[in-house]
Formats: sequence, C-alpha cells, structure tokens
Amino acid sequence: MDNFLDKLPQMDLMRSEKMTLVQLIIPVESAHRSVTYLGELGLLQFRDLNADKSPFQRTFANQVKRCGEMSRKLRFFKDQIDKAGLRCSPRHELEPDIELGDLERQLAEHEHEVLEMNSNSEKLRQTYNELLEFKIVLQKASGFLVSSNAHAIGDETELHEGTYSNNGFIETASLLEQEMRPEPLNQSGLRFISGIINKEKLLRFERMLFRATRGNMLFNQTPSDEEIMDPSTSEMVEKIVFVVFFSGEQAKTKILKICEAFGANCYPVPEDTTKQRQLTREVLSRLSDLEATLDAGIRHRNNALNSVGYSLTKWMTTVRREKAVYDTLNMLNFDVTKKCLVGEGWCPTFAKTQIHEVLQRATFDSNSQVGVIFHVMQAVESPPTYFRTNKLTNAFQEIIDAYGVARYQEANPAVYSVVTYPFLFAVMFGDWGHGLCLLLGALYLLARERKLSTQKLGSFMEMLFGGRYVILLMALFSIYCGLIYNEFFSVPFHIFGGSAYKCRDTTCSDAYTVGLVKYRDPYPFGVDPSWRGSRSELPYLNSLKMKMSILLGIAQMNLGLILSFFNARFFGSSLDIRYQFIPQMIFLNSLFGYLSLLIIIKWCTGSQADLYHVMIYMFLSPTEELGDNELFWGQRPLQILLLLMAFIAVPWMLFPKPFALRKIHMERFQGRTYGVLGTSEVDLDVEPDSARGHQEEEFNFSEIFVHQLIHSIEFVLGSVSNTASYLRLWALSLAHSELSTVFYEKVLLLAWGYENILIRLIGVAVFAFATAFILLMMETLSAFLHALRLHWVEFMGKFFNGDGYKFKPFSFALISDDDE
Repeated sequence: MDNFLDKLPQMDLMRSEKMTLVQLIIPVESAHRSVTYLGELGLLQFRDLNADKSPFQRTFANQVKRCGEMSRKLRFFKDQIDKAGLRCSPRHELEPDIELGDLERQLAEHEHEVLEMNSNSEKLRQTYNELLEFKIVLQKASGFLVSSNAHAIGDETELHEGTYSNNGFIETASLLEQEMRPEPLNQSGLRFISGIINKEKLLRFERMLFRATRGNMLFNQTPSDEEIMDPSTSEMVEKIVFVVFFSGEQAKTKILKICEAFGANCYPVPEDTTKQRQLTREVLSRLSDLEATLDAGIRHRNNALNSVGYSLTKWMTTVRREKAVYDTLNMLNFDVTKKCLVGEGWCPTFAKTQIHEVLQRATFDSNSQVGVIFHVMQAVESPPTYFRTNKLTNAFQEIIDAYGVARYQEANPAVYSVVTYPFLFAVMFGDWGHGLCLLLGALYLLARERKLSTQKLGSFMEMLFGGRYVILLMALFSIYCGLIYNEFFSVPFHIFGGSAYKCRDTTCSDAYTVGLVKYRDPYPFGVDPSWRGSRSELPYLNSLKMKMSILLGIAQMNLGLILSFFNARFFGSSLDIRYQFIPQMIFLNSLFGYLSLLIIIKWCTGSQADLYHVMIYMFLSPTEELGDNELFWGQRPLQILLLLMAFIAVPWMLFPKPFALRKIHMERFQGRTYGVLGTSEVDLDVEPDSARGHQEEEFNFSEIFVHQLIHSIEFVLGSVSNTASYLRLWALSLAHSELSTVFYEKVLLLAWGYENILIRLIGVAVFAFATAFILLMMETLSAFLHALRLHWVEFMGKFFNGDGYKFKPFSFALISDDDE
C-alpha cells in the first residue's frame, strides 16, 4: 500500500509552496538597490529583526519621515487638483527617473507656490465678497431710506411682545410708532445701521435685536437677488439685506455687538441719493477690476496645478515605493562593522535562483566591490503559507482563507471547492431559468473585466467583480441542476423527449386525483415533467432531494476524512492514521455510509422498505427480523457487525493515542537526562529535535487526554449533526422551487387571466420584481451562505487546521494607496 502511494504523483496544487528561510548580508552601498529589485520581483518576505525598537529608533527613520512628508504634499496637490476640477492625464512620453532629493526640492517649491497663490486668492475673494455685499446693500437699503424720508411705511417687520395696553397706548408706544409722525429723519435723532446676514440666522438675529433694544427699533429686511460665496466653506449661500432704525448711542453699541456675534456684515450707506449713486459706481468699478484679477489668478493657479498633475501619478508611485524600501531596510540589522546590513526572510524554494540573479544584478548596477551573500538557514518556526493562484482559483482561495489560513503544506480545500462549492450551491438553487440570469450577469462582468479592473468600484460591485468566476460556475451548475429538476422559473419542459406517463382516459379528469399511468421507458434525463401538479409531486420530490442530500453529504465528509489521511501521511504522523483516521472512517461509514448504501439499493431495486424503520431498529432491536424492510440477503448480520464496529471505534478514537504519545515521550527521554554536549550553544538552539529542546517541553498527559476526549466526542456527535446539516440542501431546494411556483401561478398566471392589459402589465412587473430581488438576490445570497457553512464546518472540519499565516512578500505590486 505504501509503495503504491509513493508512486502517486505529487499533488502540487493541493499543498502550499515549499518555503525556504534565507539570510542576506548586503553591503551598505548596494542595500537600497538590492531591496528595490527584490520589491520588483516580489518573492521574498522579510522578517523584522528590529521588532524591539520603536519606529523612531530605527536606522532609516529620517528617510521614512521624509517620504511621509512628500506623500502629504502629493496628497495636497491631488486634493487641490480635484477641488479645481482639473483632468490631468499623465504624459505618455517616457520621463526620466527623478532622484528622491530632487523630487523633494521640487515638491517644496510647488507647495510654496500653490500655498501663496491660495492665500492671495483667498484674500482677493474675501475682498470681492465684501464689495459684492456692499453693492447689494447699497441697492437694497436705499429703498428703505427713501421710504423713511418720505414718511411712508413699507414692509417693516413689527414684533409684538404684549407691551401695549388698552389704557395707555400713547405713554407706552415704542420708537417705531413715534417715528411714524411727520417730522424729518435728521431732526428726530433717528439713526440706522445697514448690513447683510445669512438667511438661516435672520429670525434669531431679529429677536435678539428686539430684546436688546426693548422694541425701540425698526427692522427692515429684503432678500438679496443673488447668492454669495461663503469664504470658509466655498459654498453659495442666500443672504438677507437689513436696515435697523434706532435712537441713541447706547442702542448703536448694542446693535453693532449683536451684528458681530451673528456674523452680520455692516456697511455704511449715505442718506444722500447722489452720494449713493457715486459710491455704487465706485464699487462696481472695483468689482470689475477684482473679477479680472481673480480670473487671472485662477488661470495661473490652474496652470501651476496642471504642470504638477502631469507627473503626479508617477511621483506618487515613486514616493510610495521609496517609503516601502526604507520601511523594509528598517527591518534589517547592521552588522558589527556597520558596513553591511543583515536580513532574513522567507521565499518559495522555486524562487531562490531568481532572487540570487536579482541580487547579482543589484551588485553590478550599484558598482559595489563586494557582492551580496545569500544563503539558506535552518528554520525553527513554521514557514508561511503561499498558494500560487490565478483569476479563477483566487476567489475560492479567498473564501477558504476567510475561515483560516492553511497550515504550512496542509491539504488545501480550495482545490476541491472549485467544484464542490458551486455544485452544492446549485443543488439548493437549481432552476435553469434563474441560472441563465446568473450566467448573463457573470458574462457581463467577464466581458468588461479589463475595464472594470482599472476602475475604482464600490464595495458591493467590487465584491461581485472579485467573485465573477465563482458566479460563472454557480450559474453553470445551476443550469445543470435545473435541467435535472426540470424547472425553468418553476415551469417543466419536455426537453429530452416525451413523458413516460399518460392519462387514464381521453378527458384526463382524474389526472390530479387518481394519477397517471406509466406506458413507456422513464424520462431520459432529470425529473419527468408529468410529475408537475400531480398529487404525488411533493412526496416524490421530497424523497428524491432528501436522499440525494444525504448521499452528497456523506460523500463530502468521506472526502474530508480521506484528506486527513493524506495530511497525516504527509507529516509522518502514523498515530493519526491508526488512532484517528481509521476509527473515524469506521464509525462514519458503519452508520451513515450504510444508510447511503440502503438508499442506493432502494433506488436500484424499487423496494418499498421503510429506511426510517430500518435505521431506528438497527439500534433498538438489532437481532429482530426485518420482514418487508429487508433489502438484500444477509442484511441483519451485516447491521449487527456494523453496529459493533461503530461501538468499538469510539474507544479506539479516545484511548490509544494519548497513551501512545505518553509512551513515545517516556522512551525518548529514558536515560537521557543529560544530552550530548554540542559544539556550541547555537547547535542546541537550532535543532528542535535535540534532547534539550524536548526536555524544555513539559508533557501534560491529562491535558492531552482531555483534548482527545473532546475531539472524539465532537466527531461522534458531529457525525450525526453534520449529516443532518446536509439536509439544508433539500430544504432550500424545496423552498426555492415552491417560491418560484407561487410567483408564477399566483402572480403571473393570475394576472394573465384578466383581459385588462393594465392588470397584465402590473402582474408581469410584480413577477419580474419578485424574481429579481427575492429569487435572484436574496435566494442567491441564502444558498451562497449555506454552501459556505457546509464547506467551513462539515467538510473542512474533518481535516483542516487553519492555523497558518499568509506569505506576504515585499512587493511593489501589493502596495496600496492606504500604505502611504
């Protein structure tokens, strides 16, 4: 058996790549170029040899700080370009590479120039807004002043607070009523303040003025005809022009303070009409000059931003790469002479030649007299896990990694999930009409793959695009299972020939009561369309899908156990094979494997045996005669044998392994209290299998026994619960089919029974909405999550440890914008 297994080809796709721990000794003069070339290759994961140091204590902290400052400036330029609404496409001609120091100097100059232009533009904009407000106040407030001089009452706002009484109106009248008397404005001591305020503050502002002056004021307001830009937010706001008439110096002081508190801008308006017109002309002239100045400033600023924008993408990439290089150099150690940097890292075994060639090229390009020393180290810790994936397998690998990263060289469930995951989804979703809809969506994503891969997508669209091949396979398997179920939006079709059943007479009056008669060979593929609507449709489909779910579940769980055997064999753990894999296979298949055998025999023979009765009385009365429930000769002694094997398998799983581990531990250290003295202390530290290394590990028998007990109980109970869990395939398939039937019969056919075209259109719209949002979105998500659960728990729980860590090489291609 071992010889046969040894001759089998290596399962490269099933296990992660072989990793090697390497050490690099790099001269200082070629360190930067070497790390840069390694980043372009992207096949070496550096270990942090300075983990005990803070970021500020590391060697290249200043260079990292400089790169961070340049990144901030580049983000500032990007924000300014986006704010200005410019579209700066990068130049297509090949630009020479720029040194980091020159780039730093250019960025500082450009930032200073843009900041100065922003400051000047902000001052000019503020002046322009003030003049624009002054012009509006002059135009609107002059009407109030003319109205006041003519002793006419306009649209003043009168605030009533109950200060008047029926008996003493003249004595308690406010200033507003007194100024309605016919006497000149300048003789009454009446003054005014004009200004402009935001519309949302107007009501509170007016109320505050009334309370501060105790009603002794006249408040006039009118909306401005144009919106004004707010300098702080650069948004257009609506403002109101106001004129406050009052009397007294004290009231003036209060009103000015309130205006300042509410952010109202006050502007002096002369009473003389001639002076008003002259002042208006001066303001308009200055506004015209400022507009020309602002436009020229904006053009100059846009030109400066355009000159930066042409190279912005390349500069951001350069700075991001340089920062990543210096962050990596900070993970390296200086040797004693301070002339070399020492680094360690993991790389795939197949990449050692490529890394060596890259380091030689870096030495040559940097004109270094000393080459980089590259040699393999003895690994103590577990290596990282690295799977080479493509566009198809990457999405499935991400689904597995969401549960846990595989242990180094552990069997990879993603290889099998490429087929089993979409298939189990399709078992629950099987409808070839809905499958065609999914297929169209997947083909759309694939047709626009090149374009969508370069665009910035939303979170939902990004998730769909990343799983486009998963959706494609789910759609294809759904079409296949839909053809087996013979359901097209819940409607059966005679695709593969005529039905095997016909009515008892020409009227077909008893088709749905008594039933049909079989008159020819069975339907060649899938469910016969005549089952649709028959009185035995639901019992038949329930029986079919329930038994099929059990068969698929037992098959997948057995696959998981077989993978646990290959894991144990690969890692050389014969104890796991003898005391874990074998009893688990016996227990699972003695009970549920036997149930699967009975299902297949019943299907093949057409027996009427009750499998529920067989399985229940296999435990309650194993020696009792089976009678009509006997499916084959020798069934009763076989059941007794299988039952005994299942009972034996439980202590087989529980007891031998802990005692075997204890025996191995005792034999290993018997008479070896003092280990062989090595050549140096390094030898003892490097070799994990040495006596000293094992002596430091305390063997806790009780802890190992409790762990094995928990594992055994979990498997025994899990065999029952996991098998029952696969019945969700039946339940969701039934729910999907019944929902489709309800929407088809109770919505579409019901609406189509009316002659009214409007009712028919409403029925079609409701049917399309229900199909799209309930069956194609909610049901798809539901089946997806249930298939996920079956893989994570029922399948992977049989062999998958998932306690590894991902291989994260230093690669420029993996650097994102968030890493700046």
